[in-house]
Amino acid sequence: MALPSHGRFDHSAIGDRPQFDWPGGARLAVYVAVNCEHFAYDSGAPGLGYTPDMAQPNTYNWAWREYGNRVGAFRLADTLRRSGIRPTLLVNTEVYEHAPEVIAAFRALDADVVAHGRTNSTQPNALTRDAERAEIDAVYRAIETHEGRPPQGWMSPGANPSRITEDLLAERGFTYTLDWPVDDQPVWLRTDAGPLLSVPYPHEVNDLPVFVHHHATAETFEQMIVDSFDELLENARSQPVVLSISTHTFLTGQPYRLRRFRAALEHMTSHAEGVWFTTAGDIAEHYRGLFPPG
Repeated sequence: MALPSHGRFDHSAIGDRPQFDWPGGARLAVYVAVNCEHFAYDSGAPGLGYTPDMAQPNTYNWAWREYGNRVGAFRLADTLRRSGIRPTLLVNTEVYEHAPEVIAAFRALDADVVAHGRTNSTQPNALTRDAERAEIDAVYRAIETHEGRPPQGWMSPGANPSRITEDLLAERGFTYTLDWPVDDQPVWLRTDAGPLLSVPYPHEVNDLPVFVHHHATAETFEQMIVDSFDELLENARSQPVVLSISTHTFLTGQPYRLRRFRAALEHMTSHAEGVWFTTAGDIAEHYRGLFPPG
């Protein structure tokens, strides 16, 4: 008897798929995601950090996160500007009101803006269908208003979609999601409102689990990025792949981590032959043009 399934896609071995190239004949696509988040104060929000069991108000952990909106975001933006890598910006839309200068710093880099919910204090699994639909709609409209065009991509707060998130995203007009760290290539998902593309997003090469859950060092994160890049560049000879790297402003934006992150970027950009440095949205657009749904 088969185990329960999500029903979104079928199993597919990467070696059995059609060959293709990324733009310019590249075989490895690389994008760097920057998570810009805002949390409610005194709310008992989930996953606040190193000491989650502290009594509310948990000022220490709220302030640790807020460091990203006051300092870390701007240092990350400057680092990416110097590297020449256009960022993919995952935005809690509450940041537009709370710290608009953060969005402006990345807008100046022509960042690809991805919806990351309204706030990481509220996650889809805690909402009813109607409440989640209203939340997605509010996020969609906020980004459309502030950026002058609607968002195409989505990343759930806490990387924690509900059972129906994909259906609601496709219904609202989103074209891709970053919620499924399931592959090194994009994957078409089935939803009640039509196909939705899953673009690779990292659970492993992601500073939050690396630093917060696994207590690894900045040097370890640097080596993870370098080794992933080198290995996937070799793998790309056999099949085109994506390397996604996830950062958070309050984590990689810390000075000692930023220095090691900068070294990893320098390694990648100095070995750029056959590499397309891009954004999640451009990956989705290119793949959709090659392999339309159905």
